[in-house]
Amino acid sequence: MLYWDYAAAAPPYEEVVRTVEQIMRLHYANPSSLYRAGLETAQLVQRAREVCAAALGVQPSEIRFTSGATESNNLAVKGAALQYQGRGRHIVTTEIEHPSVYDSCLQLQKLGWEVSFIAPDGRGVIDPERIAAAIRKDTVLVSVMHVNNEVGSVQPLAEIGRRIKAANRRTLFHVDGVQGYGKLETRLREWQADLYSLSPHKIRGPRGVGLLVIKDGIELSPLLTGGSQESGLRAGTENVPGIVAAAKAVRMSGEAREAFAARVTPLRDRLLSFLRGIPEFVVNSSEEGAPHIVNFAYPGMKGEVMARKLEELGMLVATRSACSSRHAEPSRVLLAMGLGNEAALGGIRISFGDIHTPEDVEKLEQALLAAKSALKIAEGGV
Repeated sequence: MLYWDYAAAAPPYEEVVRTVEQIMRLHYANPSSLYRAGLETAQLVQRAREVCAAALGVQPSEIRFTSGATESNNLAVKGAALQYQGRGRHIVTTEIEHPSVYDSCLQLQKLGWEVSFIAPDGRGVIDPERIAAAIRKDTVLVSVMHVNNEVGSVQPLAEIGRRIKAANRRTLFHVDGVQGYGKLETRLREWQADLYSLSPHKIRGPRGVGLLVIKDGIELSPLLTGGSQESGLRAGTENVPGIVAAAKAVRMSGEAREAFAARVTPLRDRLLSFLRGIPEFVVNSSEEGAPHIVNFAYPGMKGEVMARKLEELGMLVATRSACSSRHAEPSRVLLAMGLGNEAALGGIRISFGDIHTPEDVEKLEQALLAAKSALKIAEGGV
C-alpha cells in the first residue's frame, strides 16, 4: 500500500515516537505537583513551549497547548467571541474553512452572533478586499486558514491582515495554520495574526496535542474550566509526553521545510500535468497552491467509489477533510469554488509526504488510469 493522505495524518518521526516512550516512562509526575518530580515535569513543558515559540517566531508566553487543532480553532473562535462580545457580536470567516472553524461560527450564529461567510474565487483563494469590505465597527474576529485542507489553495495572509487592521484595529485575526506549517513560510508578525492554530500530527508529530498561539495582551474566554493549567485558559492535566514530542516535531518539520518543498513540489507538478491529460477529470488544484496537496474530481462518480477502487489497487487517498469524509454529500469547499454537485461529489485529495518518490507517483498514475477504466466499465461505459 502507498499512503497518500499526509494532510489527514502523517506518520510520526522515529524521534517523536522515542520521545513519547521516554517521557511516559521517566516523567510521569503531574506537572502541577510541588515535589521535585512534578517540578521537573513542569520544566519539560516550559522547555517545549520555548522550542515551539522559537520555531514560530513568537514569545514562549504566547504558546498554549491543547488537545489538537480542532480544540485550538474552537478556543480561538469561541473564546474570542465570548471574551470580546462587549465590542460586538460580528465575525468574518470564509466558506472554505475547516469544519472546526466553520461549525464553531455556525454554533455562535445560533447563539445570536452574526457571521459573514466570504466566498473564494474559482481557485479557492480569498480576495482581501472582500474581507475588508465585510469588517464593521462591531467585528470582533476574522478567521482565515493559511492553506485549504482540500485543494491546497494558499491565502494572501499578509494582505488580509493589513486590510483587517486598517479597517478596524481592534478586530482580532485568527489563522488556521494546520496545513501550512512545515510546507510554507510562517510569518505571524508579518500577517499581523493575533491567534494561530497548529496540529502536530500533520507534521509527523503525535496525536492528541495541539498548539494555539495567543498574542500577548489578548484574552480568551476558556472553554474548559476547573484548573489553572495553561495560564487558566485550559483546565486539565497536561499531556506531557505529547507536548514534548510535539515540540520536537514542530522544530524538525520547521527545519525541514525547504527540503520538503524541494522534494515534493516536482512530484505535485508532475501529477497535476498527468491529471490534466485525462479528459474525464476536473483538476481543482494548481502550481500556485501548497506543494503537498492535489485535488481532482471525476464528475458523475462519487469520490468514495474512486477512493475504494484505488485502495483495491494499493493506493490510499482521501475524498476531502478527514473530519467530514464519511458524509456522502458534496464538498462544501468545491461548491464554494463554483463546481457543480456532480464534481463536488467526486472530489479526490492526494497529499504528499517527504518519503514519496517519482516511482511512487508513476504507480499512482497507473492506478488512476486503471481505476478510471474499471469504473467506466462498471457503469456501462458511462
